[in-house]
Amino acid sequence: MMATTSPTIKRRQLSATLRQLREESGMTAAEAARRLTWAPSKITRIERNEWKLPNLRDIRLLLDLYGVTDEHQCDSLLTLAKESRKRGWWADYKDVFRSNLAAFEAGASMIRTYEVVLIPGLLQTAAYAAAVWRAGQVVDESIIERHVQARLARQAILERTNPPSLVAVIDEAALLRIIGGPEVMRHQVRRLIEMAARPNITIQVLPNAVGAHAALNGAFMILDFPRPGSDPSLVYMATSTDSLWLETPEEHRRYTLLFSQVQALALSPYESLLNLTERVEQYGK
Repeated sequence: MMATTSPTIKRRQLSATLRQLREESGMTAAEAARRLTWAPSKITRIERNEWKLPNLRDIRLLLDLYGVTDEHQCDSLLTLAKESRKRGWWADYKDVFRSNLAAFEAGASMIRTYEVVLIPGLLQTAAYAAAVWRAGQVVDESIIERHVQARLARQAILERTNPPSLVAVIDEAALLRIIGGPEVMRHQVRRLIEMAARPNITIQVLPNAVGAHAALNGAFMILDFPRPGSDPSLVYMATSTDSLWLETPEEHRRYTLLFSQVQALALSPYESLLNLTERVEQYGK
């Protein structure tokens, strides 16, 4: 069973806490670095979470510098630092993942995703995922299998004891596109029906009949975390060549509004289930 909290999320929490402690001490980042005879940019990198393995000695020095004397608080932060040094399962797929999406999904309490032309990755079957990679002109079957394994590993968060809530709005265009052939699509839609029966998963279909809407620019994902104070929400978007993360409160509000708008236009969860059930047989015709 995978851990419910990602080391990546814990590093993010640690960075936010250290920044807060510095600000409460009244020191600037430059002053803190000067007092510790560190490079001027080191404090900034730490507070921006631009580190991979937090140094416990550095953490102790910072706590002393900021005047943190509460033993419980010090122990908690050092424990957080130790846990943040652990490797997540996704580290074994560095050749596949081009972003920290899997790490952030592992720590999310709620995931909202809007997809235009594809079934969301967290809900794809192995055959559907493989067909997507083949369409991207990946011809080496071992590479395709590697990508499929990584995608299925991401989906394990939905199987754990305390899974995140997943709300997926899927454009009807993704259901009309016969990826991998009718049989692959039939099994894929059955998978959607099975997942929609879970209490933590909501699936809604956005019909083509709604016409123009606010999210025509493309797919996106919103990830919310258990501790909004130290773990602010993230918006994720992917292109064929890059990944984009948005994390300001304004960006989060904008995409939350976009998601609410497409969700309001989509079929209800019950109507969506009926829609998906009708499609299962259509793929055989």
